Parts: sequence; structure tokens; C-alpha cells
Amino acid sequence: MHKNSKPLPEHFILIANHPSALEDFGVPALFDVYPLAKEGVRDWIVLGRISDYAGTIYVKRGDAESRHAALQSLIDAVKSGKNIVLFPEGGCKGSRIHDMFHTGAFDISIQTGVPILPVFLQYIDQEAFEWKGQSLPLKLWQIFKSNKNLVNYYVHDAILPEQFSDKGSYAKHVHSNYLEWQKEYLDVL
Repeated sequence: MHKNSKPLPEHFILIANHPSALEDFGVPALFDVYPLAKEGVRDWIVLGRISDYAGTIYVKRGDAESRHAALQSLIDAVKSGKNIVLFPEGGCKGSRIHDMFHTGAFDISIQTGVPILPVFLQYIDQEAFEWKGQSLPLKLWQIFKSNKNLVNYYVHDAILPEQFSDKGSYAKHVHSNYLEWQKEYLDVL
């Protein structure tokens, strides 16, 4: 669902909230983007292969060298004209917006001059879709059993990096937008 009032940019860094396991595959299926994912996704049966085919960049979250290499790969991808997708919550944190956003996406935006394209995901059956640490097969089974398996992707206006002096203030601004959208899209369900 388009909430944007301006045309979408051709080149962007898409960010989205991350309540479920499906965003890793759903977002790249709908948008021409290259995702970042935790290294363990590569080992998932079937979905790991799909992730590889999507051009996913993998990161070992607890490894500073891996995080730095992933950041550089993402910057290189953006500089080469590719769109990327990042989940600034830093993984599945539940159906509500996490208390902070990591700054990686905003750092890349400032370094490259490429805008952030915020997308808010609204799962109608929040309970079925929210990933609370279940095994992937169990979570997929719960999702497939849901009678309300509708997901709305709310696409908002791109946010230009020139408006911000640093990645921290940029991340806080966008995080506050997501908290407002949470009230609008999730708290009403």
C-alpha cells in the first residue's frame, strides 16, 4: 500500500520492521533489492538456497570483522547502483517496534547519498506471524494455518540523508516515524 506522496526513487536503501521470518524472502520478492541476513539463514532448508539466489549478503552478528566486511559489501553494492534492504531492528524483535534502530542503514545512506525508503509491515494475524524463537518449520506451519494471512506493506516517502548531520540522529528520526506508524497500523488491530 502506497503511503508515499512523492514518486519513489529508482535507487534506495529499503528498511522495514522485522516481526517474522518471512521478510527475508517476501521483501526481495516484491522489491528489486539485495538483502543482509544473519549467517545462519544460509543453512535453512530450501529458504537458505532461495536466500543465496537472491544475492543475500551474510553477516556473523557477534563478529566485528564480519560486520565490517558486510557493511563494506553493502556500501559497494549501493555504489554500484544496487538497491539493498536492511532491518534496522537487528533481527526479529517481536511484533512491536524495538526500542532502537541500529545505525548501519543510515550510515550507508549518508556515505552514498542514497535515500532510505521506509516500508512498514503489518501482519493482520500478528500472533501467527510473530517469530518468538520457534523453529522455522514450526513457525511456517503456524503461518500456513492462519486464516488471516494478509500482510500489508506500507511504502512511505523516501527520506533524504542530506537532512541529517550524523547516522545517530538519522536513525532516531526514522525510528520515531516507525513508532508513529506502529500506532496507526498495529495498535488498531
